[in-house]
Amino acid sequence: MTLLDGDIVRKNLSSELGFSKEHRDLNIKRIGFVASEITKNGGIAICAPIAPYAEVRQEVRELVEPGGGFVLVHVATPLEVCEQRDRKGLYAKARAGIIEQFTGISDPYEEPTDADVVLDTSDLTPDETAQQIILHLEGEGYIGAREV
Repeated sequence: MTLLDGDIVRKNLSSELGFSKEHRDLNIKRIGFVASEITKNGGIAICAPIAPYAEVRQEVRELVEPGGGFVLVHVATPLEVCEQRDRKGLYAKARAGIIEQFTGISDPYEEPTDADVVLDTSDLTPDETAQQIILHLEGEGYIGAREV
């Protein structure tokens, strides 16, 4: 199992990219390519980027699915809650105009209409959130006891 965290991938695989739509799409496509390589070789890729555009999310789904499953988890937490939880102060900088092209503030976020799991974490603990994902994966047969 490999975690492809958006911040870490951007630092190590996409450091030359900015935050224009084209660069965001390229970053997500790179993450999708790595995930497809992991899954087609029998691994599990957990991808945790901000993927704001529906078209590129669909492209990645189509890239990954032939080699394994694809589960889109939409963390549908309201913007106000995200701003309250902002440990890095990025939302405040975006609101002040210091950071441009910031998803949800000065750049669009296209809410998924095809998410397999939708989670509003406003009132969920991290453990409860993880449990919801685990229940979905069990229900779809990705994890859990298998008959021999």
